[in-house]
Amino acid sequence: MTDTPTKKESQITDNVPSVNKSEQKKNNRTDRKRGRRGDSKNQERDSDWQERVIQIRRVSKTVKGGKKMSFRAIVVVGNEKGQVGVGVGKAGDVIGAVRKGVSDGKKNLVRVPLTPNNSIPTLSNGRDGAANVLIRPAAPGTGVIAGGSIRTVLELAGIKNVLAKRLGSKTPLNNARAAMVALSQLRTHKSASRERGISLEQLYS
Repeated sequence: MTDTPTKKESQITDNVPSVNKSEQKKNNRTDRKRGRRGDSKNQERDSDWQERVIQIRRVSKTVKGGKKMSFRAIVVVGNEKGQVGVGVGKAGDVIGAVRKGVSDGKKNLVRVPLTPNNSIPTLSNGRDGAANVLIRPAAPGTGVIAGGSIRTVLELAGIKNVLAKRLGSKTPLNNARAAMVALSQLRTHKSASRERGISLEQLYS
């Protein structure tokens, strides 16, 4: 009489870990699927952004033991949907400098108002240091008429019809930052009329 309950108890105890193992396998599978879904979403978000390196220079810093060499990368980041940023990164290798420049550019994004013709609403003038940049809207089919780093900034912002002129310094970093200042000053006609408290008819008249 005493042997039968022990066998049943042993059978019950033997079955319990198998159930736990099956549950653990299911949980692991669901976690993997969730991780894959999260990774795919992050990849889709990252795929919207484009990165272009404007300039890579070798720079030096004078320290106690001599000169410390490093690389400086100027990177423009944009999604071609009205968001663009310019970043600078310094590191001992080129890849690290570009990576830092991309992260710096995403921290300093500017939202650009685009017209239905993929142009800018009004004329804008930006200045940074000795660089002065003039940006003017253009008719459909004109294209991006600009040069140097200004062209890269405008293309990654999603502007396809624009006229730009560089005035003053030829430095790529100052020109890119001057273009960013000019784009940050842009306003649509609706926002301008709202700020001034007048209607659009009065603004156009």
